[in-house]
Amino acid sequence: MAAIGKIRSWGPILASIIALALFAFIAEELFRSCEATQNEQRQQVAKILGEKISVQDYQSLIDEYQEVMKMQGRDNLSEEELNQLKEQVWNNLLRFKLIENEAEKLGLTVTNEELSNVLKDGKSNLLYQLPLLPDFLNQQTRQFDYSQVSMIYNNLKQQMNNTNPQIAAQAAEQFATFDKYWQFIEKSLRQQMLVTKYQALLSGSLLSNPVSAKASFNNQNTESNILLASMPYSAINDNDVAVSDADLKAKFNEQKEMYKQYVETRDIKYVSYRVTASASDRAELMATMQDAAAKLQNGEDAATVVRKAQSQVPYLGLPVTRDALPYDIANRLDSMAVGQTTAPFESTSDNTLNVIKLISKVELPDSIEYRIISVGGSDIDAARKTADSIMTAIRGGVDFDTLAVKYNKRTATKQFMTSAMYQGQTVLDADSKNVITALNTLGKNEMKSVEMSQGMLIIQVTDRRDVKTKYDLAVVKHTIDFSRQTYSDAYNKFSQFVSENQTVDGLEKNAAQAGFTVMDRTDLTNSEHNVANLRATREALKWIFDAKEGEVSPLYECGNNDCLLVVAMTKIHEKGYRDWESLKDELRSKVMRDKKFDLQAEKLKDVKSIADAQSKGARIDTVRQITFAAPVYVQATSASEPALSGAVAATESGAFSKSVVKGNAGAYVFQVLDQKQREGVTLDEKREESRLRQQAMQAVSNFLQELYLKADITDNRYLFF
Repeated sequence: MAAIGKIRSWGPILASIIALALFAFIAEELFRSCEATQNEQRQQVAKILGEKISVQDYQSLIDEYQEVMKMQGRDNLSEEELNQLKEQVWNNLLRFKLIENEAEKLGLTVTNEELSNVLKDGKSNLLYQLPLLPDFLNQQTRQFDYSQVSMIYNNLKQQMNNTNPQIAAQAAEQFATFDKYWQFIEKSLRQQMLVTKYQALLSGSLLSNPVSAKASFNNQNTESNILLASMPYSAINDNDVAVSDADLKAKFNEQKEMYKQYVETRDIKYVSYRVTASASDRAELMATMQDAAAKLQNGEDAATVVRKAQSQVPYLGLPVTRDALPYDIANRLDSMAVGQTTAPFESTSDNTLNVIKLISKVELPDSIEYRIISVGGSDIDAARKTADSIMTAIRGGVDFDTLAVKYNKRTATKQFMTSAMYQGQTVLDADSKNVITALNTLGKNEMKSVEMSQGMLIIQVTDRRDVKTKYDLAVVKHTIDFSRQTYSDAYNKFSQFVSENQTVDGLEKNAAQAGFTVMDRTDLTNSEHNVANLRATREALKWIFDAKEGEVSPLYECGNNDCLLVVAMTKIHEKGYRDWESLKDELRSKVMRDKKFDLQAEKLKDVKSIADAQSKGARIDTVRQITFAAPVYVQATSASEPALSGAVAATESGAFSKSVVKGNAGAYVFQVLDQKQREGVTLDEKREESRLRQQAMQAVSNFLQELYLKADITDNRYLFF
């Protein structure tokens, strides 16, 4: 019993221990739940209509677009081009998600049959808004031809069955790439078709009628001639008009909805400093360029000279079109003779020194149709013998396809090679170079056996199209860059300036003395790709949208590793209505205009004629051919005045204006001299109704913006891209 009593005495202690254990368990689970939620949020690039878009999903869309660009020969995108692509991906995703949501409510879909019909017909404008390959176009009609897509698929499938493992493997890789590309085309087309359906439904709800058509016609073609009395606001000195904060607040409240913003923006001040090459840096580079020019002029191997000089333009040893060359290089070719080597010259457009040697200039086709038979063997000698016998048989009259089936188990499908397929490459292997050289030099219906590392190819050119001038040239292009020492000196100077000025006032006060300039940027949004028009400033952008007013950022190295940046946060504009004090200048100009109108209108309030207005100091002009559909341009105030057009249209011929008209730049009264219809125009009701429907469609073309405002979009792309 004593033991039981003792245990009972421990009751409160045991209860406390159990409670603490339960609390620890619950807290741990809560912590895990919060951590999981935070991890999910950290991976969330956006939210559209409540749907979370992960960074992985968004990156997949970007990768998809990049693969499409590669298919079109655009492999290496600049940062600006990549940013444009990312923005296009975002806009397409956003537009489709918003319209898909509306379409689902209405029961709008795009069926497989509808998609198939558009592809087979090949005439829809939607097709030509897609990144289609030139090979998809019918050579005669220049329209999309779905059979060309099927032909490419079948050709790649046949090559995948080739007895040569290397060719089969390459074909399998190409098939996978093409299949992804075509899936993208079909998906994009389906999305555009849904958008078009929704827009068509929307446009169908916009109607016109004969009454509105007649009114619109009269508004455009009834012309008035008037005597106009103008009292410009500029005649009143700003210092003679008192504007108080109460006036500004009242104007803000009157036009409050104009100042509602749907995303957070921030105002900053910043100092950026671009590091440039010193005089000694330029002299050292010039010596390198002069050495390269001398070697090219003396006939040394062009590929070796270009490679050792670390040129930004590779030497392929093949003739290329002007399109493959930088603008500054292509622009010099017409003034050069074959064999000529230029002295080093500077291009300010890309900050480079350049040397060119024009090796040859030839006329070659830009597009070549061909077919091949691949020939293998136990060794290269056996492959050569087989290739020779095939060439002899074809020249003797044996059909090319018959031999292709015999040796490759399939017919020789015709293929196209264009200049764009190879001249953008930085490196070409020997096999590729041999094939391209053969295709460029063979005439129509000519054949050649080309030795490859894995066997032989029998190549026959079946057509040559679009002959262009091509150039074989060696280019040494090198950025006029700064040395490590130059950059180190600049970094130390800028770093000291930043460390000594950790306030906004300090930056502004001491920048000029240190040789820097403070710049302003207002209403920066997190959807922008850079700060201060500099690349590689994502970390600075992240800092801006995490900083508090008055804070100064750390030093950022950005640009092309050639720029230094410091940012100061000056103002945060939260989502919602703007702070009226940040709009004082804009509001002041509006209030000033209102008060000046009141002063000028007071002078004109009792006038009953143009003569009375003139006696009050108004300027009198004759203004002709005024219509309701277009604003009046007033010479006396140098302003366009839509309100005046409306007032004139509402006044009968011979009558004086009923009240003083408030314009953008002055107060006005007028007398209508006469009104008449334009000569030579008659009302076509059907045409006018159609025009009004088109006008209404333009007015609602910003429907997407309305959907956007209601969708509660969260855009965190700046944290990831």
